[in-house]
Amino acid sequence: MCGIVGYIGPRSAREVLLTGLEKLEYRGYDSAGLATLHNHTLECVRSKGKLENLRRKLAPESEPARVGIGHTRWATHGKPEEHNAHPHLDAPERLAVVQNGIIENYLELRRQLQERGCQFRSDTDTEVIPHLVSSYLEQTRDHPHPLLEAVRLVVNQLQGAFALAILCADYPEELVVVRQHAPLCIGFGPGEVFCASDTPALVPYTRQVLTLENGELARLTPNGVELYTFAGEPLTRSPHHLNWNPVLVEKQGFRHFMIKEIYEQPGVVRSCLQAYAPDLGPGPIHLGLPDDWYQDLEQVQILGCGTSWHASLVGKYLLEQLAGVPTLVHYASEFRYAPPPLSPNTLTVGVTQSGETADTLGALDLERQRRSNCAPAYRARLLGVTNRPESTLGHLVPQLIDTLGGIEIGVAATKTFIGQLMAFYLLALDLGQRRGTLAPERLATILHGLQQLPAAIELILEGQEHYIATLAHRFADTQDFIFLGRGINYPIALEGALKLKEISYIHAEGYPAGEMKHGPIALLDAKVPVVAIANPGMVYEKVLSNALEAKARDAQLIGVTPLGSQGIGEVFDHILPIPPVEEVISPLVTVIPLQLLAYHIAALRGLDVDQPRNLAKSVTVE
Repeated sequence: MCGIVGYIGPRSAREVLLTGLEKLEYRGYDSAGLATLHNHTLECVRSKGKLENLRRKLAPESEPARVGIGHTRWATHGKPEEHNAHPHLDAPERLAVVQNGIIENYLELRRQLQERGCQFRSDTDTEVIPHLVSSYLEQTRDHPHPLLEAVRLVVNQLQGAFALAILCADYPEELVVVRQHAPLCIGFGPGEVFCASDTPALVPYTRQVLTLENGELARLTPNGVELYTFAGEPLTRSPHHLNWNPVLVEKQGFRHFMIKEIYEQPGVVRSCLQAYAPDLGPGPIHLGLPDDWYQDLEQVQILGCGTSWHASLVGKYLLEQLAGVPTLVHYASEFRYAPPPLSPNTLTVGVTQSGETADTLGALDLERQRRSNCAPAYRARLLGVTNRPESTLGHLVPQLIDTLGGIEIGVAATKTFIGQLMAFYLLALDLGQRRGTLAPERLATILHGLQQLPAAIELILEGQEHYIATLAHRFADTQDFIFLGRGINYPIALEGALKLKEISYIHAEGYPAGEMKHGPIALLDAKVPVVAIANPGMVYEKVLSNALEAKARDAQLIGVTPLGSQGIGEVFDHILPIPPVEEVISPLVTVIPLQLLAYHIAALRGLDVDQPRNLAKSVTVE
C-alpha cells in the first residue's frame, strides 16, 4: 500500500515526483524518498516520516534531473526508519528500486545473496531486488535492452504481490516498471512518460493512461512505452482517456480532506439515485446485472474488510429483510483460508472502496477458481462494489456497481461508506422487486425516502456541525468509548467506533445494544461515555432500555436520535439530533453525526485527521 511515482521526459523530475507523491501520500507516510539521475550519477535522498521531511532534506539542483523514481512508504518489513525507506540501491549505487507490495520469498533470496557476498543495509524485503538485478546485468549486457531483460529474469524469481519501478545510471534514457498483483499505471505526454501507483499522481500532467496487468513489465523512454509479459513476449495495448477532474483532489477551503468528504455525501446519494434509480415511482432499478443471475438465487455471500465489512453488514440486513435472500458476511482475510462449503446458486459480492484491497481480491479470486469447473448451479456469480471501477477489481469480476463517490483522499472512509450503503440499498430493492418479495408500494416508499436523504444529511451538516464541534471538547481527553446499536444500526455502532479509533486514537468498541449486559457492561463507569443509536422503529424502546442500563452505571449517554422522540430527555445527557427517517433507511443518516464527532475530537487533539498513524488508504498487501 505504498505509493510509487516515476518520470522520464523534459520536465524537472524532482518536481514531478514530489507532486505525485503528495497525491499518493494517503497510501503511506512512514517515510519517503527519491532517486534521480544527474549526468549518469545516481542521487538518492530518503527521509523518515512524511513527505515534508524529505523536502527539507533536498539540496538545490544546479541542473534539473530529467528522470527519476519516488516512493512514499507504509511499513511492512522493517520499522519506519530512514535506512528502510525507499529507493533501495545495489552495492555500487548505480541502480535504484522502489516497490509497493511484499516479496514473500525474500528471506531465501537474501540468504543466497549474502552467501555471494552481498551486504544489506536495510531490514526490508525490497533490497534483494536491486542486488539481483545488478547481478543479472552482467549476463544481459548483449541483449538489446539489458536492463529490461535483467529485471525480467529477476521478477520470475520473485513470489508475492508487487509493483516495481527501476532506474539505472548505466541506462539513463529508460525506466523499467513491473506489476504483479499490485496496482501500477503509466501516463503519456508529448516526449514524456509517467508511472504511478494510482491515477491522482498522473492527472496534473496527463489523462492518457495505460494500466498494467498482472505479469507485465514495461520499458519507459521519452519516446514511448514497450510492453512485455514476464516471458518476454511483446504486447500491444492502447491507453485510455481518464475522464477525471483534478479539482476533486483539492480541499476547496476545508481544513481537512475528511471534513470535505463528509460534506460531499449528499452528492454521492444523489449521484447513485440518478444513475441507478432515476424514476421516483416503483420503476426498475438499473444496475445492469445479468438477468440470469437472479434466476434461482438461493444465497448471497459478501466479502469485505474494515469499513467495507460494516457496509456489508447493513447489506446483509437489507438483502434478507427486503429481498428475502439468506446472506452471509465474511471477513475477506478469513474467507481466503477457511472458505465455507460451496453452495449452489450463490451470488458473491466483493466490497472494496479502492478496488485494490489484497484480501478482498484474493478471496474473490479463490471463489472464482473454486467454482470454475463446477456444475452450472455452482458456477461463480461475482459482483464488485467499488469507488474505483478502473481498479484491479474491475478486471477481476465481470460485474461492478460503481459507488460514484469520486476520489477519496482521507484515509478514514466517509463518503465511500455512504456509496457502499447506497449500492446495497439498490441491490436489495432490485432483488426484492424481481423476486416478488417487495410490493410495488413498499418499493416506491423506500425509493421516495432515499430521494429525501440528501436534504436530510445536509440538514445535519448545516445545523449540527457547530454543536458537535462544541460537544467534542467534553470528550477530547476521553480514553474509552462504547457505541451501541440494534438491528440495522448495529453496523453503524461498529462504524462509529472505528472512525473514532482510526483518527483520534481513542479506544472505542461497538456492540449490539442487547449484548451490553452480557459482559461489556463491566467496562462502564463515569469515565466511559456511551453513544446509543436510537432511531424510532422496531427496536427503539429496546435501545432506550439498554441505554438506561448504562446510565445506571454512571456512564454519560450520547443519543443519536430525532429531537422530540418520546423520553429522550430523561435518558440522554447529550443528543446528536437527526431528522426523522424510516428505520430501514436510517443508517444513511445516523452515521453522519458519528463521523462529525470523530472528526472534531481528533482535530481538537491536534492529530493528523487525513493521515492517521499506522494506516493507509489502500491495503494492497496481505
